[in-house]
Parts: sequence; C-alpha cells; structure tokens
Amino acid sequence: MNPTDEKYSLALQRILQIMNELREQCPWDRKQTIQSLRHLTIEETYELSDAILGEDWSEIKNELGDILLHIIFYAKIASENQEFDIADVIHTLAEKLIRRHPHIYGNVKAEDEEAVKRNWEVIKLQEKNGKAMENTVLGGVPKSLPAMVKAMRIQEKARGVGFDWDNRQQVWAKVEEELGEFEETYQNLPDEQIDRERAEEEFGDLIFALINYARFMNINPETALEKTNRKFIKRFNYLETESKKDGKQLQEMTLEEMDKYWEKAKKSL
Repeated sequence: MNPTDEKYSLALQRILQIMNELREQCPWDRKQTIQSLRHLTIEETYELSDAILGEDWSEIKNELGDILLHIIFYAKIASENQEFDIADVIHTLAEKLIRRHPHIYGNVKAEDEEAVKRNWEVIKLQEKNGKAMENTVLGGVPKSLPAMVKAMRIQEKARGVGFDWDNRQQVWAKVEEELGEFEETYQNLPDEQIDRERAEEEFGDLIFALINYARFMNINPETALEKTNRKFIKRFNYLETESKKDGKQLQEMTLEEMDKYWEKAKKSL
C-alpha cells in the first residue's frame, strides 16, 4: 500500500468510526431516519452549489464534507436494517462507472464528449429493469427536480437517443416561434380578456425553448440565472444603501430617481 492509499483508508475508517459512535451515543443522531435526513440533504446540496458558484474552495471542502456525512449516514441506517453498507455503495458505484465507460474499460469507441453522453444514456436505459416507466428514455428524470433543471435533463436524455435539433440556428428559430405564440395570447387584449391558462402554457414553451438554446450554446441556464440573481441583489442593495445615505426612502422615490442609483451600481459593481 502506498502512502496515498493509506491516507484515504485511514480517513474513511476514521469517519466510519465516528458515525458508529454518534449513532450509538448521540440522541439526535440516533433518532434520524432516511426520511428525516432527506430535506437536510437537499439543503446541503444547495449550500454546496452556492460555494461552487462563489468558487470558494475552503467552503466547497466543508460542504463536500457535509454531503459525504449524509452519504455515510444513509449507508449506516441501511446497514442497521440489513439492506447494504458503505462498501456496497462504493462497489456499486465503481461497477456502474466501469459499465458506463465502455470506451475506457471495453472495446467501444467514443471520439468526443457527445459520443460519451450518448453511450451513457443508452447504457443507462438498458440497465433499467424495474417499473415500466423507469424503462423509458425519460423515466429516470426525478419528478422532484426544480423545473429548470428538469428541463435540462429531459433535453439531454432526448438528445442521447438522437431526438434533437441539428444546429443552434434551428433552435433559435424555435425560440422566436414560441415567443410569437406567447405574444399572441395577450397582444391587443385588455387584461380581463387574456386567457391566463394558455398564456402560462405558451410561456412555459418559450422558457423550454430558451433552455434548449442555452444547451446548444454550452451555457448552463440555472447557473446563468443564479449569477443574474446575485448581480441584481448586489445592485439593488447598493441602490438601497446609497439612497439611505442621501436621506431617501425607496417607497418615496420615483422610478427615475431609483434608476440613477441603479446606473451608479452598474458602474461600481
């Protein structure tokens, strides 16, 4: 065993021992179930996402530790129920990676990233042998995913079996088509005559098309939108802070007055 292998082995043994002790001795840890941990796991995942967006390596390390804790916690509970343990989790993952990378561990050729993705989706579909819905191309997309992330996964999976546009110009034409259909739902109509249900449907189609275009541009729309959210928050906070310094209250300011601070924020931040 080389020093690196020993380092990893000792680290894993240490955290597994701590988990055993906590599960036996800590009232809170002893009480937890897979159901009670679920929402905490989701929260930790978003905290990791925040750290990644901020490129804060120290915080990424901490949040990865929290995610690892949850993985070990679930495996510990499973072992107590004689279902599986952490070693089974790791071996299952290793076998999956080998199986889904036949261009590395087999005789399949994959010349580029897109070929790897297509092979991955085809192999994943072949692996499904449970419920009928899970044995479909889109059956593996989790129902609880946020809508934008779900749209991305749907499009990626459809692309994996060849259901996709040839180029981004075609996708942009679809965006323009959907924008036109959305505009038709309200154009030249008073508010009380707008078909809200149809407008919502057409707006959803427009967003879906925009997400598709982002995919063709190699832009992650979730990341792009979150960066815009953060930019807006910084600028709005600047607007609020600077206007207060000048003795003004937002509620009493006109849009034109606020816009002057906004333009300053754009130059300063």
